Amino acid sequence: MKQFKITLLAFVLMFGSFARADEGMWFLMFIDRLNHRDMEKMGLQLTAEEIYSINNHSLKDAIVQFNGGCTAEVISKDGLLLTNHHCGYDAIAELSTAESNYLKNGYWAATKKDELKPKSLYVRFFVRMDDVSKRILAKVNPGMTEAEREKAIAAEVALIEKENNEGGKYTVSVRSFFQGNEYYYFVYQDYKDVRLVGTPPENVGKFGGDTDNWEWPRHTGDFSMFRVYADASGNPADYNVNNVPLKPKQHLTVNIGGVQENDFAMILGYPGRTNRWMPAGGIEQNVKFAYPAWVEGSKAGMDQMKKYMDQSDALNLIYASKYAGVANYWKNRQGMIDALSKFQTAKLKAEQEAKFNKWANKPANKEKYGNIVATINNYYKLTNEKARHDNYLQQLLRCSSYGTISRSFGKQMVAYANADAATRAQMRPELEEAIKAFFAELYLPAEKDILRAELALYATKSVGYQIAPSVVAINGEYDKYVNSLFLLSLFTSEEKMMAFLDFPSEGMITNDPMYKLSEDLIVHIGSKSDEIAKAQNDYSASFRLLVQGLRESKLAPIQYPDANSTLRLTYGKVKALPADKRNDAKVNYYTTMDGLVKKYKKGDSEFDLEQKMLDMAKAKDFGRYSDKAGYMPVCFLTDNDITGGNSGSPVLNGKGELIGLAFDGNIEAMAGDVIFDKKLQRTINVDIRYVLWLIDKYAGAKHIVDEMDIVTK
Repeated sequence: MKQFKITLLAFVLMFGSFARADEGMWFLMFIDRLNHRDMEKMGLQLTAEEIYSINNHSLKDAIVQFNGGCTAEVISKDGLLLTNHHCGYDAIAELSTAESNYLKNGYWAATKKDELKPKSLYVRFFVRMDDVSKRILAKVNPGMTEAEREKAIAAEVALIEKENNEGGKYTVSVRSFFQGNEYYYFVYQDYKDVRLVGTPPENVGKFGGDTDNWEWPRHTGDFSMFRVYADASGNPADYNVNNVPLKPKQHLTVNIGGVQENDFAMILGYPGRTNRWMPAGGIEQNVKFAYPAWVEGSKAGMDQMKKYMDQSDALNLIYASKYAGVANYWKNRQGMIDALSKFQTAKLKAEQEAKFNKWANKPANKEKYGNIVATINNYYKLTNEKARHDNYLQQLLRCSSYGTISRSFGKQMVAYANADAATRAQMRPELEEAIKAFFAELYLPAEKDILRAELALYATKSVGYQIAPSVVAINGEYDKYVNSLFLLSLFTSEEKMMAFLDFPSEGMITNDPMYKLSEDLIVHIGSKSDEIAKAQNDYSASFRLLVQGLRESKLAPIQYPDANSTLRLTYGKVKALPADKRNDAKVNYYTTMDGLVKKYKKGDSEFDLEQKMLDMAKAKDFGRYSDKAGYMPVCFLTDNDITGGNSGSPVLNGKGELIGLAFDGNIEAMAGDVIFDKKLQRTINVDIRYVLWLIDKYAGAKHIVDEMDIVTK
């Protein structure tokens, strides 16, 4: 939320002495050499082999990537999965209707037969990884352009993936690290039959809403539960009623003994993206150009969605998932602006680069490194206004269901029009299903307002870079233009799109006004001048050399690669923030149900609670899940280093037992994707005791808890 191989001795000398307990997202295959001794001193009681092993079952076998964007963990011998509520949000919303609103009211399967299958949901188990840096880098040379380099690498990557997928049994991914200075391949096994087991109601799973997002103290029961199914032999299989719960190689034991400050805490998961090697110019560009546009563009779309979501439960269901995704990054990007500005991160990076530039221009280094800082700075100066422009346009494409219609539907329908009769017959059922799903997930009046607002914002605020020709032609007449689009386009009518399938014509698509707008916007955002294209080529080469040089010169404090959705381990401790009067807890590393009830606001969309919750809190009906001090725990803090993608990651104690579920970070350290703040950075976790209390006592689904292996010490 990290070649490592040069020689073993050089590797340990380079990395071992720099490891910091709470900073770093580490590769599991190097835990024994780099981190294990440090982790043992902090409280780890497992061997490195028990965390990561190729030949034996280990903790890594219980951790999955959830639907490509989050993390989940296996917590029973029958393939029961635990992840965040916001990670399961799309699937829960898809399975919900106005009459059976699982998103709003929650759901708990009484038996395995009652578990619900979303249309598309998969989990990815990690099998093994290995270093292929020497092999890939042997295919490139400094005289290549970036395009030539990418082509040579792609060819070798394809060979490596084919060599290791065992005839399609596994998914193999070769990934770049340290900005293209190292390469590793990862072998995975994917399971596509994943079913919803249970979810708390939204006023628990999303308690605090946007107001509390990225904030501490937190009182959110951010979890949901699924199950992995397989064929009778335990192999991945498409959904079938005859599939059986997966018998996993490893599942986690759950510990309800509670946490104390300074307890060891370890997190395994799939952090999405960090940028801790980002140059000063990139940080400056984000703070002053890209992120402000992102924030403003997101808010424009959110305001229009919310206007309709508040009108009915049915409309809320249509836009709930999209709104949540946009809102999450809207607040994140504003927090990034504030934190990066407050801590003058760009200035600190610039000072580091100035030191590096002196080293780079020493006679021994000048030929290779002498011009790279200047080249990087030139690129950012040249692209600042384009970054602003692109972020306004990206939010239009993201918020409007019609922004990318030329690619999402247009290309398919052109292909359909140009196909022979037999091919059309094969394509038609899938297209019909996609058309029905498309219109089930939008509301035309809302879409008109979203597109109108985003077009107006983009056209009036992207003043430093040429906007798309189709938007120039609107000439400020946004209402008239959008009304005309929705009147004339076949993409705004399910009946028209279905009729097209009977009488297809390529010209009907390529001349459609909505298609033409979408295609123009997409082509425009991807276009660049020859000057920018050259600068980008030079920048890519220079950034790679900057990272190589910073490591060689020992001027970089970072000794791990950026996150890129590959499995990592981070470790630290349960750790408080300074006392906060908003938190009723005695020490500011945990929150309680008393604090939850104090936030209660009857009828409020973010802070409402059911009467049952209030009554159980008043009666202290906590069962075996209360803390020994008598309170009901809700969330707690650790100083682990995580980022997006770690959502749903297990928080483990020194024995590798599950004590919590990571779901957020604190806004004070929002610059964490760029620079780690040892004093302020925290991971916000839902306490596993609150999770089990909600399932067992509150929801009455004790049969699900009974599946788990639970210990108290």
